[in-house]
Amino acid sequence: MKRKRPRISIFFLGGTIAMVPELDDTIVPTLTGPELVQGVSGLNQIADLDVHTILMVSSPMIELRHLRDLAQRIDANRDSDGFVVVQGTDTIEETAFALSLMVRRDVPVIMTGAMRGSLEPGADGPANLRAAVTVASTPEAAKLGVTVVLNDEIHSALFVQKTHSALASAFSSPNAGRFGFVAEGKAHLLCAPALRVPRLDPAGEFPAVCLAKIGLGDDGRLLRALPDLGYQGAVIEAMGVGHVPQPLVDLIADMITHMPVVLACRDTSGPVLRKTYGFAGSESDLRQRGIINGGFLGGLKSRVLLQLLMASGCRSKKINTVFNSLMKPLT
Repeated sequence: MKRKRPRISIFFLGGTIAMVPELDDTIVPTLTGPELVQGVSGLNQIADLDVHTILMVSSPMIELRHLRDLAQRIDANRDSDGFVVVQGTDTIEETAFALSLMVRRDVPVIMTGAMRGSLEPGADGPANLRAAVTVASTPEAAKLGVTVVLNDEIHSALFVQKTHSALASAFSSPNAGRFGFVAEGKAHLLCAPALRVPRLDPAGEFPAVCLAKIGLGDDGRLLRALPDLGYQGAVIEAMGVGHVPQPLVDLIADMITHMPVVLACRDTSGPVLRKTYGFAGSESDLRQRGIINGGFLGGLKSRVLLQLLMASGCRSKKINTVFNSLMKPLT
């Protein structure tokens, strides 16, 4: 018996994949979803497609409210077997993670885009879109949660990072590695995540959360100004495994009494530790003062998770519990 073709919904948000040159040779979002799909050879042979153009923007213009609406749309659509979200790559590691927290169904949700404009030599958009539809049509992909598919590689939203600003091979997962790849028109899944992200329902307003990276000799004047600037939370990208200069310790301790503060690593891989170093400003010192350990999430994803938790009505104790759940040792 011939297998019924899957039905895949494709949501276009814009990005480089939809960009063509203007008169000055700079590129801007121009092509709609149907126009892009029409230009990908054989795409309709993989699945029956429902194509929707939601936005026509560069990815820095995407907001959490757009993603909340999209997650609700995915949850409400019971006719599709999988979903592909197409957008710019600048923020895809954040948007993919946000969707993984808000989509409540166990269904393939694949994020993709392009590093080169649609009319550039070697444009990668068509191949990325074809690979994304291929993975979305694979039922086993549902166990991965939201994934990012670019350059024929499959990455978990929990781990993926944009690690190069320009190359087609811009994405990797330093803390986990890729979860699979696409070859000969099929998705090959190599492993599944040991951790599951929580499913959140952020019905409230998204709070202002500052992401502050600490550099050599930082005197903390930005951190000191955060409450007056209207910030309701903060993520501190600290040095090493979670260290800040000693003069910032009392300032951070005071911040913790007014807002949730998450400690993240400014390095691209590795976790914030808990109890290795003991000097003032170390990870164990800040933990004793009540800071929330961001684990291996890094600053960008820690900020997204904190915003969604706060918009879901979570207080500091619950926020701390959720962050800890993403950093469970085996013993």
